[in-house]
Amino acid sequence: MAETTGSQTVDPQAAAARITAALTGPGGPFEMIVEQVLGAPIPVVRNRHRSLIGLLDASEAWGERDYLVTAERRMSFAEHRAAAGALAAGLAQRYGVGKGDRVAILAANAPEWVVTFWAAQCLGAIAVGYNAWWAPREIDYALGHTTPTVVIADAKRAALLQRTDVPVLTMERNVPELIAAHPGAAPRAVVAEDDPAVILYTSGTSGRPKGVVHSHRNLVAVTDYHRFTDALSAAFRGQEFAEPSDKRFLLTSPLFHIASLHNLVIPRLATGAAVVIHEGSFEVDRVLRLVESERVSNWGAVPTMAARMLDHDLSGYDLSSLAAFSLNAAPSSPAFHRRLREQLPVAQVALTTSYGQTESGTAATVATPPELRAHPETVGRPILGVAVEIRDEQGRAVPDGDEGEICVRSPYVMLGYWNDDAATAAAIDGERWLRTGDFGILEDGRLRLSGRRTDLILHGGENVYPIEIENALDEHPAVVESAVLGIPHEDLGQEVAAVVVVTGTGVVDEAELRGFVAERLAYFKVPSHWVITVEPLPRNATGKVVRREIEMK
Repeated sequence: MAETTGSQTVDPQAAAARITAALTGPGGPFEMIVEQVLGAPIPVVRNRHRSLIGLLDASEAWGERDYLVTAERRMSFAEHRAAAGALAAGLAQRYGVGKGDRVAILAANAPEWVVTFWAAQCLGAIAVGYNAWWAPREIDYALGHTTPTVVIADAKRAALLQRTDVPVLTMERNVPELIAAHPGAAPRAVVAEDDPAVILYTSGTSGRPKGVVHSHRNLVAVTDYHRFTDALSAAFRGQEFAEPSDKRFLLTSPLFHIASLHNLVIPRLATGAAVVIHEGSFEVDRVLRLVESERVSNWGAVPTMAARMLDHDLSGYDLSSLAAFSLNAAPSSPAFHRRLREQLPVAQVALTTSYGQTESGTAATVATPPELRAHPETVGRPILGVAVEIRDEQGRAVPDGDEGEICVRSPYVMLGYWNDDAATAAAIDGERWLRTGDFGILEDGRLRLSGRRTDLILHGGENVYPIEIENALDEHPAVVESAVLGIPHEDLGQEVAAVVVVTGTGVVDEAELRGFVAERLAYFKVPSHWVITVEPLPRNATGKVVRREIEMK
């Protein structure tokens, strides 16, 4: 969609292409070249850091500028770098943490979460972000799966840990003690670009969470992409690209998700921008007061948060500092976009959305404000360095406009799944193409989603796979079989519903089943709608449950 300025008509897409060519062409600050990465030709930035350790050390240049800010505290870049080095020394000397070891983090959002992540990088260890909402059984599975050398947890989660074979350090007491005991320490491991740096969990179709492994290369590339977008934006405004950035980013999603860790906390270390961390549960008034007091400029929210915000009277808040607002982690409808534009001033000019998944490391596509307004159902075009293909069941690329599976290749795509070669081989082919399991259509370079993973439930920004809940229900002695599915919910996107076939009428009730699941799985996986029946589930000729024929009576 062209924009008119005075007597001139400017095509934003053409202008972006010209600026991108200058930034990424020969001699440009983000010059792109193709290198062999894990056996495949991948576009990379020529002049890049070769590890996250390099990013951390370069952040010394930002000195006393704010890096991590909460309603009660603030930590400068210099303070953060010193704390990460001191904590790394303590973990190495007292607990023997070294290269390749896992450092598990089980906590709600807090500055200590971030410091722990960077301390692990100093040692060449692998930070493992556990889901802070997991039930004890899920935590125990993850401990066995990634076998961490230490677990660093907040006090609330530390109380849930049932194993005694791994040291558990609390963020409230042990982390400050270790930092204080090793002032000035700055251990630095030698790591390769494709060494693993972090494991984040995503729900698994087999009923168990899978550990997505990202490398130093992946995360440095994501960081350079964010720096590139800053340079692109500056060029559009006719300004010189300069760092440090004066932007202030609001963090409201969990740090164990890529939206917050890969795409917010890590890149800001490189750009010199501040991360304003909302601590505790999402409460609209507290969040908007934080936007006011810290003059937040950028906010990426899940649609559920945005919907709750629109239920409030926004006239009592000064939101004039907001210059960019994006919707992440779950699909959102064109009707919802219209509501946002009507009630939130920044959404009128700066609303964006994107498509990606944990495995892709960052967004694979992004829809700019003009494109989203002109094409409300798009999730945008591939970002810098990303190739997207739509493929049929035989893995062949389909013509423009045809539906198929979305496949992605980029320097951001995961190494694979931790300790799961079969799942890795199923997800990534020999040429490093990621089969997303999602379905869509490419039209004139823009991606439109036509379906998410077959049975995935998107509940308030969290991915929920039915089989995990069905497996838990099947452990109940009165349950014959079950089917879990998502039903629409205005606020959460989808609610979890369960149809449970039991051994006889009256043998079990909803309350008992709800409690049974709650003992085994995180609260957001516990169904809120139930149908208890003695009638068998509908199945096809091969014995598979036909979900589309299931009725929530």
